[in-house]
Amino acid sequence: MILDVDSPIPLHVQLKEFLRQQIGNGQYTERIPSEKELMETFSVSRTTVREAVSCLVREGLLEKIHGKGTFVTDATVNEWLGTIRSLTETVESMGMRPGIRLLSHGLRDDPEIASILGLKQYYGIERLRFADDLPIAIERDNYPVEIGRKLATYDLNKVTLYSVLEENGVVLHTAEQRITATLPSEADAELLGISHNTCVLTVERVTYDPAGNPIEHYLSTFRADRFAFCVRLYRKSSQVVGNLLPHFVPKSWANSAIDV
Repeated sequence: MILDVDSPIPLHVQLKEFLRQQIGNGQYTERIPSEKELMETFSVSRTTVREAVSCLVREGLLEKIHGKGTFVTDATVNEWLGTIRSLTETVESMGMRPGIRLLSHGLRDDPEIASILGLKQYYGIERLRFADDLPIAIERDNYPVEIGRKLATYDLNKVTLYSVLEENGVVLHTAEQRITATLPSEADAELLGISHNTCVLTVERVTYDPAGNPIEHYLSTFRADRFAFCVRLYRKSSQVVGNLLPHFVPKSWANSAIDV
């Protein structure tokens, strides 16, 4: 492949995406070519190669081993916190193939979830999620009844819910999220292919529209050996003071830290 020097896309981004594609289609399964080999193959500088590779290392797709080279990581999916993304988008960003199996959907009336959504009844969608055919999560998405019924008109074994919401004018504006480590139920453990005494990551998120109305309650279980949540941190000046608390926190989260 020859990189396009006339493209508005920087060379290191072009190279990064090419390497991601090669990893995704199985061209590279262990060690990727050395810096020198990539420089010669693509006629680019060492800086360009290092920027491309470093991006994939930060995303968790590659890892550098001192004295040995740069290698493709295992099947762990890394989600960077800070944006509202679908699991399909996250899996695809890792160069992996997303998959879905619908488990159930319909009207629900759990009092706690209904209270968070400000409703008496809501519409729940439960799906088993895959990355390269490996089960990695059980997603439980809960919506106001009208939104849920609209989603149910699509093939829930295939569709990306966030894409459908946005296509139908639903704006996912802000969200508050909590991540905890727990033990799965026996049913969840069986679906995920793990022992019931293996730790999992539980994610609870409430998403709001621009007016501050809750439009989604998300409660999902992730395999801790195959999924990681990442965040990029910055140190703020001691002179910077602001209100860092979210505008709404469900009662059950009152004594917990919130990752947004």
